[in-house]
Amino acid sequence: MNRFGNKRVLIMGLGRFGGGKDSAVFACRHGGKVTVTDLSREDELAGTIKSLENFDINYVLGKHDKKDFENTDVLIVNPAVKPDNEFIAAAKKAGRVITSQIELFFELCPCRIVAITGANGKSTTTALTYHILNNARPNDGGYENVWLGGNIGNLPLLELLDKIGPDDIAVLEVSSFQIEQLACSGRSCHAALITNLTANHLDRHGSFEAYCGAKEKLFSMQKCDESNPCVSIFNGEDEITKGWFDKYGGESGRKCFKFFAGDITEELKKHFVLAGKMNLSNLAAARAIAMCFGIGYETIVRALDSFEALPCRLELISEIGGVRWYNDSISTTPVSTIGAIEAFDEPKIIIAGGYDKGLSFEELGEAIAKRVKAAILIGATASKIEDEILKETDSKIVIKKAVSMGQAVELAEATAVSGDVVLLSPACASYDMFENFRHRADVFIDHVKNMGKKL
Repeated sequence: MNRFGNKRVLIMGLGRFGGGKDSAVFACRHGGKVTVTDLSREDELAGTIKSLENFDINYVLGKHDKKDFENTDVLIVNPAVKPDNEFIAAAKKAGRVITSQIELFFELCPCRIVAITGANGKSTTTALTYHILNNARPNDGGYENVWLGGNIGNLPLLELLDKIGPDDIAVLEVSSFQIEQLACSGRSCHAALITNLTANHLDRHGSFEAYCGAKEKLFSMQKCDESNPCVSIFNGEDEITKGWFDKYGGESGRKCFKFFAGDITEELKKHFVLAGKMNLSNLAAARAIAMCFGIGYETIVRALDSFEALPCRLELISEIGGVRWYNDSISTTPVSTIGAIEAFDEPKIIIAGGYDKGLSFEELGEAIAKRVKAAILIGATASKIEDEILKETDSKIVIKKAVSMGQAVELAEATAVSGDVVLLSPACASYDMFENFRHRADVFIDHVKNMGKKL
């Protein structure tokens, strides 16, 4: 823990979502002389900077200075930064120690780590897993406390280390970006699970194959033998991940399992608040992990009674004039949005579109054309999504475009009638119009609530 004592520590990427805050606080508390560098301006990072005002931190904002990277002792890199970044290369050439938040946590965490990844559903699966394991205590004798962190809601990791004991369990959501960082140091986890694989982050990885390769490293890095067993869990309904089950299933010390949405019983469904087949798959995944830790069926049933949907994931915001408004801003891929569409039987008006990650909207266009009453399209991908919808020539769907979230809400309100569902489920990232998916959700919610006040 004293590795930063009197050392120069450079945090690359504070992030508008505060992604580097945890690293900055950790380095400061453990003796580091901390500098934060970020391409965003001070006014764009004002909220996070204010939350760090009690720490002695030097800021270099609106730019990166190569000298900072060459002269630091330790460089902690935000996962959003591409590995081939020229400033990281400068630090590497200068012989500096390069690490990341996730690498530090895996190195220093004294307990077993459950790492959950996937293209869709990983946040819900992570939250479900934590909730079930946490609600099993103290009936289960295999662990003391359960901790939640990682990519889910940008929860801190390093700040937890002083609280975690060797008999605890840490349940983490990990992204493909974080897995790439873990691969630099070869860190592994006790239990790894993947929810599914569909195209995502092609703007970063370049191809679907490269994206899958990044995800697979979570399993290939697991160090398994008879004295140090590990667990690997795969989606048995996903063409790629069920192949990984066959690939890794015969290794000594590795216990492999598959999960299936079809294994969820009617009793479990009655106690589960989330709709749609995708969420049944998420539940099946969480159940598989829980069973690996000895959690019984009845304990899982009881835990589901108190589980609540995550913010921004099919979150009911309001019912106005018989129209229900849902916030699904966390859906940043076409597959996730298709799952949201399938979760409702009522007539649907969808607000979709955003930053272009280079994904195909062919299947989404077909799903919208066949199962949605009206589509309000926003952002950089609006025309691409419209083109795919219009390929279904027999569809009677209404398509409208909006230049802002406020206008999108107004158009949805003008189109909706009692009994309809209005669903913000963008299928895209938010960076073209908003700081992040939470900011997008906040703007949507504000407009919906303001509309309700006027009625």
